[in-house]
Amino acid sequence: MRRIFWLGTFFLGLPLLFLGTVRLLFMSLPIVPASPFSPEVLGISSPEFTPYLSAAFTYSDARALSIRRYLHRYGSPLEPYSDQIIAISDKYRLDYRLLVAIARQESNLCKIIPKESHNCWGYGIYGDQVIRFRNYPEAMETVAKTLKRKYIDQGLDTPEEIMAKYTPPSLEKDGAWAKAINQFLTDLE
Repeated sequence: MRRIFWLGTFFLGLPLLFLGTVRLLFMSLPIVPASPFSPEVLGISSPEFTPYLSAAFTYSDARALSIRRYLHRYGSPLEPYSDQIIAISDKYRLDYRLLVAIARQESNLCKIIPKESHNCWGYGIYGDQVIRFRNYPEAMETVAKTLKRKYIDQGLDTPEEIMAKYTPPSLEKDGAWAKAINQFLTDLE
């Protein structure tokens, strides 16, 4: 009978003891506001304030990180503009990888461009004729806007279709431009 009493006490008492210890432990921890801008941290009393934790992750964060890593791997001067590439691509509803893929094909990610042109996309470069931009963001904006209005909106939305208008000589080379763009798009996934 004593055995049953002690076994019962052990199996019922141990969980209660554990729960009581956990409760005491959590009750003794200070409540820390989740934000450095909470009323307590700022010295403002607010009875409505309840500490909470929040986190927001967006798809664009992952896309920018992917672009940044890719550009870093190849030592591209476009790396600091990763967030802008995403923002401009979203603005014109382009595949976020397209500007980078074209820059990779046309200039090895801006490493081989006409001097002081910021033109990594071969945009308006024909022989000695070169369209120059003041900076990379201006170039990205112009190229993205042109891709949207003169290509995508006209139904030219695959690398093969874009190639026919963007760089017609590539058609004679068995579509090398489109093959490269497709490969770079895949690399950026």
